Amino acid sequence: MNLAERLAEVDAGIADAARAAGRDPGGITRIVVTKFHPVSIVEELYALGVRDVGENRQQEFSEKAEAVAAHEDLRWHFIGQAQTNKAKAIRAAASVVHSVDRAKIANALDAAGGGDAAALDVLLQVNLTDDPGRGGVAPVDLERLAEHVEGCRTLRLRGVMAVAPLDEAPAEAFARLSGYADRVRAIVPDATWISAGMTADYPEAIDAGATHLRIGSAITGPRPEHG
Repeated sequence: MNLAERLAEVDAGIADAARAAGRDPGGITRIVVTKFHPVSIVEELYALGVRDVGENRQQEFSEKAEAVAAHEDLRWHFIGQAQTNKAKAIRAAASVVHSVDRAKIANALDAAGGGDAAALDVLLQVNLTDDPGRGGVAPVDLERLAEHVEGCRTLRLRGVMAVAPLDEAPAEAFARLSGYADRVRAIVPDATWISAGMTADYPEAIDAGATHLRIGSAITGPRPEHG
């Protein structure tokens, strides 16, 4: 299949999963992750109507966003682990940052906004594993981080994000995430976004209430050989 066919197939799958969950497919944002692919694929996706794209490495993120900056309606989602020394570069290109998992990165992104910056949409990444080395805030610290981000003047807390653990059924992991989303909404009622679900598990994420899906290879095809 070519790119257009893969995109159509995934969109049909999203629509089917939404209807099966009793949800409106129009309430779900499909983000195409273009990791390791050349910027030309972003141009191709744009021509096919895609307006939400994602990257998880700052350098690739910044380079691609700059290369297609003429497409002002393209929304760039940063979904990788954010480092404080990269916060300024991430903020310069991002429409949304999905991976705020500690106060330090929230502060760095906030400071990078400058005095009169428009608010940056951010999500709290939650660690759904027992491994503290994995990205994401521990659930026990979720409310504290939500309150901190809510106090950052140039950030707008929109919800939560997570990656399903490899050793657990995605439906179970995403059910927990839905509960964490409820806890964040108790602090920030309009933080209604749930970023969850990738190529292998987006139907389960939709069933658990995901509003944003991060789909890579099912749309982009195999990653190019990367040296």
